[in-house]
Amino acid sequence: MQNKLVSIGKAAKLLGVSIDTLRRWDFAGRLQSTRSAPRGHRYYRQSDIEQYLQDADAVARHWAQASQAIEPGQDVYCQTRDVFHARLETLQTGLNRISSLTTMSLVTAVAGEIGNNSFDHNLGNWPDIPGIFFSCSIRTKKVVLADRGQGILTTLKRVRPELISAEEALRVAFTETVSGRFPEARGNGLKFVKSIIVNNPFTLYFQTGDACLYLKQYDKDIVVREAKTSIRGCFTVIGFEDLL
Repeated sequence: MQNKLVSIGKAAKLLGVSIDTLRRWDFAGRLQSTRSAPRGHRYYRQSDIEQYLQDADAVARHWAQASQAIEPGQDVYCQTRDVFHARLETLQTGLNRISSLTTMSLVTAVAGEIGNNSFDHNLGNWPDIPGIFFSCSIRTKKVVLADRGQGILTTLKRVRPELISAEEALRVAFTETVSGRFPEARGNGLKFVKSIIVNNPFTLYFQTGDACLYLKQYDKDIVVREAKTSIRGCFTVIGFEDLL
């Protein structure tokens, strides 16, 4: 089964990327195919695809920054809020099986806050694909979320028109109280996220546009940096490596 070959079309669906993207990855050596002849059809080993899917943050990041819109794989795609909430409950059940620590519920709380933000602040305004990428791995102890929404700068500019960069918007979202008028209260939930991260054995990587930050337990300051590549909406990795 591990040596089973699948077509490039099926591989693209499993990975949630386009066929053209897989061709580029093959050329770059990122995920290589096998062919029966030099100009034959591309096929992929099932084991290679499964290994790549374990690196969910790489898949989510590529999806969030890709210029061409394509739905993610169904196992990680939450098109609507109710699908997200159902999978969030599944995450909580899985976490409860491996630890009875009350702190485990905070992992779900952070993921829920960030995922709900995506739906709250892009309702009716998704640029292309609605919904979010949502994945959790007990093995790697990571929760990954991403969306192709408007991004924090666009949503905060509605009440803070002086903001001119994603870096400024991200700092405001994590440190300042923003207007409570719906739907502009985006940043207030992120301050809740910050309070959980810095007071518990978690880590958080958060990117919107070309700005990113990294938080861990006991951090007192928010340091926002320029990201190497820009994304459409938001990309988040929640780590709980030190909890178990």
